[in-house]
Amino acid sequence: MKRSPEAKRIEEVLRCSRIVAGGFLGTDTRILEEIIETDAASLIKLGTTAPRIAARMREITERGKAGLGTTVKFDEKRTVAVDENRGQTVCPWPHAGGYQKTITTVRRLDTGATARWSDLSLHFIEAHGFFQGRGSSFRVEPGELVAVLFD
Repeated sequence: MKRSPEAKRIEEVLRCSRIVAGGFLGTDTRILEEIIETDAASLIKLGTTAPRIAARMREITERGKAGLGTTVKFDEKRTVAVDENRGQTVCPWPHAGGYQKTITTVRRLDTGATARWSDLSLHFIEAHGFFQGRGSSFRVEPGELVAVLFD
């Protein structure tokens, strides 16, 4: 498969980003398209979609903001804490928009499993099907994320 110059440029920005220490690809040596395709295949096996996951992430983040940085009950199985920081980050893909430096942490009370994401991570999943590369500080494995988000 021949890669477009645009895909190469985006991968370069993601790999050695000035936006986040270590980049969005972490230690993952796979090319961007392979990372996205592998995660898309995982979602098919899990019976869900990136937009569905992102919608649930957004719902949890919005409800968690009411706690003003403290942990709040989301439902009978989950708690959530949202830490809002100053400033915005931008998406390396070519479109407008900045994303708050907000970090959401959700915890399953029944299993103890947790998941953590930023507003930019949520956007990556929703708009690009990108869960980030292995070794990235905000990589979320699709299966682990689904297990935390849904019953």
